[in-house]
Amino acid sequence: MKPEIEISRILDADVSLVWKAITEKELMKQWYFDLREFKPEIGFTFEFTGGHEDGIQYNHICVVTEVEFEKKLTYSWKYEGYEGISYVTFELTDEDGKTKLNFSHTGLSTFPYNNLDFALHNFEEGWDHFINNALPEFLIKNILKSN
Repeated sequence: MKPEIEISRILDADVSLVWKAITEKELMKQWYFDLREFKPEIGFTFEFTGGHEDGIQYNHICVVTEVEFEKKLTYSWKYEGYEGISYVTFELTDEDGKTKLNFSHTGLSTFPYNNLDFALHNFEEGWDHFINNALPEFLIKNILKSN
């Protein structure tokens, strides 16, 4: 399945810090979603609520499907009460002390096309915010704290 969304970028942090940012619940809530629980273990199910600030809040149900420590994390992403399932993947590669992040989200076309909240541009805007703004800003703050 070809990804509907692909983002590649270099993050100014080492792989271990980026891995922690995408897998540790307390760090995730500082740049991503506030999850009740998260474990980077195949089969682990987690849920969170999200949506447009002034719109419907959707219960997201996700299951971790692939884990390669400090290299790759994939989980399914679906909405309670709606058809469709998609997959979110973070791939990390060391680039001379920095991290190359290859992010993808596949399967978006399986969601109901008549629900504008599931339109591709909404996912593009959301992931652009998380991957190109929130995550790098979080990493910069944490690197500065540790120095």
